[in-house]
Amino acid sequence: MHQIKKYANRKMYDMTDKRYISMAQLTELIKSGAEVAVTDNRTGSDITAAVISQLLGRAGPLPDTGISPRVLMQLLRKGGDTLTDYARKYASLWQGAIGLAEEEVEKRVGSMIRDKELSAGEGRRLIGEISNTTQSLKAWIGDRIDRRIQEVLGMMHLASADQVAQLAEQVKLLTDKVEKLETARCSQNPSRGKR
Repeated sequence: MHQIKKYANRKMYDMTDKRYISMAQLTELIKSGAEVAVTDNRTGSDITAAVISQLLGRAGPLPDTGISPRVLMQLLRKGGDTLTDYARKYASLWQGAIGLAEEEVEKRVGSMIRDKELSAGEGRRLIGEISNTTQSLKAWIGDRIDRRIQEVLGMMHLASADQVAQLAEQVKLLTDKVEKLETARCSQNPSRGKR
């Protein structure tokens, strides 16, 4: 697995290959079948999903919906623009709905605090509890999106980078065997090899 560090200046460093890597090179690395993990150099947090979303969303990054980096890497490898658009629209719809709900909760709790129905501390606790529930909902939505994308990828019957590499290796082995057989046949019957 390639461990990539992303710096505040947007530069990325591949700790595995000991070199700086561009977004284009990272895309090619993932498309070649390599697994990557990207961490923020300053915070140490895993930002793999966000970075891969940027790679997928040339028109803009996918919203942070909890889609697993594994699924995002598969999307990038398969090059599914339509699937990427689907994921972006679906995730954006849910993200927008959750964002509106969070804003409405904050407005209502703020109103209750102003009307002295809740203390400031009670309001913060209530918002915290609702926020925790929202995070669970986001995780559930991310899981649903992951499953749906996996189903669609399965229906597409596209070969993965690993499968293509295995097939190329098998073709090479068969080509070598055919060449050996032709060489052996020509050495047994020299007149057959001349034309």
